[in-house]
Amino acid sequence: MAIKKTELYSTIWKSCDELRGGMDASMYKDYVLVMLFLKYISDKYANVPYAPIIVPKGSSFDDMVKLKGSTDIGDKINKKILAPIGKENKISDFPDFNDVNKLGSGQEMVKRLGNLIAIFEDPELDFSQNRADGDDILGDAYEYLMRHFATQSGKSKGQFYTPSEVSRIMAKIIGVQSSKNKDKTAYDPTSGSGSLLLKVYDESDGNLTLYGQEMDVATASLARMNMILHNCPTASIVQGNTLANPKFLEKNDLKLFDYFVSNPPFSFSAWMNGIDDPINDTYNRFKDYGIPPQKNGDYAFLIHAIKSLKTNGKGAIILPHGVLFRGNAEGEIRKNLIQRGYIKGIIGLPPNLFYGTGIPACIIIIDKEESQDRKGIFIIDASKGFIKDGSKNRLREQDIHKIVDTFTKQLEIHKYSRLVPVTEIEAKEFNLNIPRYIDTSEDEDIHDIEAHLHGGIPNFDIDAWLQYWETFPSLREELFAKIKGKEYYSVKVEKENIKKSILENDDFLKFKKSIDSKFTKWKKDNIEFCKSIGIETMPKEFIHTISESFLATFKAIPLVDAYDLYQHLMSYWEDVMQDDLHLIVVVGWQSEKKSAKTVKPSAKGKKGKTTDDVMSVERQIIPSEIMIQEYFTKQKHAIEDLENKKDGVASQISELVEEHSEEEGLLSEAKNDKETVTKTSVGARLKVIQNDKEYKEEIAVLEKYLELSEEEAGINREIKVKTDELNSLVAQKYNELTEEEIKTLVVEKKWYGYLSNSVFEEIEKVGDTLTAKVSELSERYESPVAKLEEELETLESNVNAHLEAMGYKL
Repeated sequence: MAIKKTELYSTIWKSCDELRGGMDASMYKDYVLVMLFLKYISDKYANVPYAPIIVPKGSSFDDMVKLKGSTDIGDKINKKILAPIGKENKISDFPDFNDVNKLGSGQEMVKRLGNLIAIFEDPELDFSQNRADGDDILGDAYEYLMRHFATQSGKSKGQFYTPSEVSRIMAKIIGVQSSKNKDKTAYDPTSGSGSLLLKVYDESDGNLTLYGQEMDVATASLARMNMILHNCPTASIVQGNTLANPKFLEKNDLKLFDYFVSNPPFSFSAWMNGIDDPINDTYNRFKDYGIPPQKNGDYAFLIHAIKSLKTNGKGAIILPHGVLFRGNAEGEIRKNLIQRGYIKGIIGLPPNLFYGTGIPACIIIIDKEESQDRKGIFIIDASKGFIKDGSKNRLREQDIHKIVDTFTKQLEIHKYSRLVPVTEIEAKEFNLNIPRYIDTSEDEDIHDIEAHLHGGIPNFDIDAWLQYWETFPSLREELFAKIKGKEYYSVKVEKENIKKSILENDDFLKFKKSIDSKFTKWKKDNIEFCKSIGIETMPKEFIHTISESFLATFKAIPLVDAYDLYQHLMSYWEDVMQDDLHLIVVVGWQSEKKSAKTVKPSAKGKKGKTTDDVMSVERQIIPSEIMIQEYFTKQKHAIEDLENKKDGVASQISELVEEHSEEEGLLSEAKNDKETVTKTSVGARLKVIQNDKEYKEEIAVLEKYLELSEEEAGINREIKVKTDELNSLVAQKYNELTEEEIKTLVVEKKWYGYLSNSVFEEIEKVGDTLTAKVSELSERYESPVAKLEEELETLESNVNAHLEAMGYKL
């Protein structure tokens, strides 16, 4: 049986437990990722002629398995496994598997490395067919690990990984997918572990050559392995200081690329190390722009990247917000870049996204093509679109999609995005601080003094909800009545009936029906596509297809945020659907061999319990709740009736105890040492007094308690019998399902069922939001000053009357 994708991630993450000890994540990540790399290349390329990666004889993962238990296992891994692979494939700087300081000495190391190897021996972790189904499971597992390593490494260790959500945005907005050039090149001057470059590759049609330079030796080695894990073994990743010693050259000048992406270290203070004289820079990088401050290299990396682009090249770089507004040398550089038209756009990101820092950053988009004709810079403030994820913030799928849509289509959205003319930027002295151009502050909540004095809801407050009244034309008159002779209104309906009036309004019902019909059409249009999933299905292409059509379905609907609905689908994909799809692609809709039945004997000689030896694919992708709802509702209702009956008896028992367990009550003597009444304690008390007529009333209560307890126990036994019968029926039905029935249950009942609830939730949100708005205004002005003064006079009069009655007079 194929392992689920999420189970694969957690299984590999377990390997980290074998290594943690006193090591920081930035250290033990190297061992785990090397093990993942060795397993991958062994499964995929060992004994494969002309493979892009050579696995020398005697250096495969299987050969490593044979080293388990060896007293010198660490030394043999270094010499017999890693050294030959590194030599053949020009990969150096593997971690030392014989480091006693990190892995322990003697038997501690032998056991630790043996356990680590054993985790990767799992037969489910077979990567020989990786990408055969169009889903890069290994690459995704690698990113899963990198994200967790970055999270655990702390602020100073997080520079080896750029959050994949940000990487995806950058890859999509530089236009690599629309290029007609067949021999494209992409470059990352600060490549880290290579994740940015790989995201660009994923967006291309495959005709893309990757180049990257990374200063840290170990991280550069990690990037080379990452390229191989993602089926990009020909990528050129070199180690070295990009600013002081760029490695990609042509004719003694910088090599030029079609695209660049970069996430350099923020405000790098040692950027001039190795550069003798930036004014006379060998490659003339700073000549036309200016020299960045000696202690801040943000613009140094940006200028290097721009200089490395062809005349029609495009790129994106992540930099701290300070580059947008800092003055002096940086202000002059910024002015020169803007005047040359190189900056196409700026995207302000939320704070606390990156593992190396909590400060907010931005993406600067560079486009040399037609730069001389560029008259504006497209700015997006995406700082408020995120979700909290542990100690960090994270962009959601809807945030990513909205940013990409807005930028690529140049959509101007109120308080979110606009195309800012260069003339406006020039008037503000080339300061690009985003709040100067996009005001994201909340609209001021203005109170009406007249309304507070005399009552009524101001007309301007109601007019502010114009989109609601345009969508529900009859609802405004249904909710509000105009106060005669004034531009003020009163709420017609009682406060507790506001929501009911909204939900039952004819226009609201039409609105709901129109959304239902759109969803129904979407389901109909996609049902055969969903049911046609097979071995040739590419999971990432599948979810892209249905999610895009799902988003498009709701794009034109007022009051409903289509991106919110899109997020429902993408979250469900992450949590459930991708595992379902992976199993179906690998195994099929139906298990070839039905689950074998065995009977486990009971310890007390009672009837054994029937269980499944093998978890069939049907059981993994169809929840038992759906099976019961579709085939066994009668049995389900019978159990529910018994549960209700049991609750009734339990309630009677509680009432009996509450009535008679107080001090000197008829059950007070039936309490145990813990001062509670139980069946055992009641039975013991009854045994003491059952023949004494003096305790007639107490005996009656005790017997009633035992009678109810026995009735409750009998119902519990009956529930268990019927539950076991139901489980048996469900298990049998799983084995009887046809492939078409399985498809219907998974697609229509499970997947569509979840999405149907999500759509209903968004419709409910519209009603709830409007209800809250109307209720808030109603409460705001329901007690004008005159009314409060009248109530005060009444209360004062009542107090004086009470005081007089008590003999006091004010």
